[in-house]
Amino acid sequence: MISYCTNVHPAEDLPGILAQLDAYAVPVRERLGAGRLGVGLWLAAPVARGLAEDRTARARLRTELDARGLAVYTLNAFPYGGFHADVVKHAVYRPTWTEAARTSYTLDCVTVLTDLLADDAEYGSISTLPLAWREPWSVEDDRRAAAALRQVTDALRPTPVRLAIEPEPGCVLDTVADAARWLPRYADLDLVGLCLDTCHLAVSFADPGHTLSGLDAAGIRVMKVQASAALHVDAPREQEARSALAAFDEPRYLHQVRELAAGGEVLAVDDLPEAEAGLPGDGPWRVHFHLPLHAQPPRPLRATTDVLTTVLAGLTGDPHVEVETYTWSVLPGEPDLIEGIAAELRWAEENLSREGIAS
Repeated sequence: MISYCTNVHPAEDLPGILAQLDAYAVPVRERLGAGRLGVGLWLAAPVARGLAEDRTARARLRTELDARGLAVYTLNAFPYGGFHADVVKHAVYRPTWTEAARTSYTLDCVTVLTDLLADDAEYGSISTLPLAWREPWSVEDDRRAAAALRQVTDALRPTPVRLAIEPEPGCVLDTVADAARWLPRYADLDLVGLCLDTCHLAVSFADPGHTLSGLDAAGIRVMKVQASAALHVDAPREQEARSALAAFDEPRYLHQVRELAAGGEVLAVDDLPEAEAGLPGDGPWRVHFHLPLHAQPPRPLRATTDVLTTVLAGLTGDPHVEVETYTWSVLPGEPDLIEGIAAELRWAEENLSREGIAS
């Protein structure tokens, strides 16, 4: 089943989460005419802790979800909290995998998902950050992160839940290729795999086919796909392109930018405001800004939904698919969130079913 990620909603306590599901998820399900709707839950750390400590509360939440026709196959445990603060930027990468709080949060999510998991799920997936932002990071940090990962892996063994590391530009595991080198050294690949975010993949200018071949060669399973699209601009020097990009330069989230140079080198800056001074603009740019799957941005910009469909056409196995457009609140204009989420899920069902992904 295709899910939509609830990190688009700002609630960080259980009553607020249920209220937002009533305000958005249930109307989306009804608008789609669906008996059930997949939701990829985001639970801020205090909520996850409270649920993990209270089996009765988990049972009540499962009952509440069932009553609303909502099914859970996956959790997004990348943001720890504060994901809708006025400024998020680098704070989304804290705590890192070197910090005990990250381990505790992930363990709580394992406990919660085990009890919330839909009855027809073959497994549950939890997506998590790619260790940390790239600086500072040391050999000792690598060792500590690996030890934390082993602790979480031990907790996964008796459960149907699997962990999915999500590479992101600018992080320690910046690309899928970085993850394919790191994970076989430190992870039990039966229990830990990849969350393949197709916006992040597009931003890196990686070839989707080569990416999937590399994962197969490394024995790494894609546990989860975050169905997402990045901004692409072919001629970033042109004034029309700069003007169009300016509408997406907002202060809450980090919008990493990559430029594909003529020789194939990928040039990088860490945020959109740095791009004009930090990149030459001779080659195309891609910007980490999750775009609605069903809509194209204004020309001369476009969305990289072709990367998403190429990835899903080439995948083996049956990964969870989660539509993760968390940027609705910072998109230009004032989009209707219910209609927007419903339209994305319609697009996903129509387009991804052609690639053999069950809806």
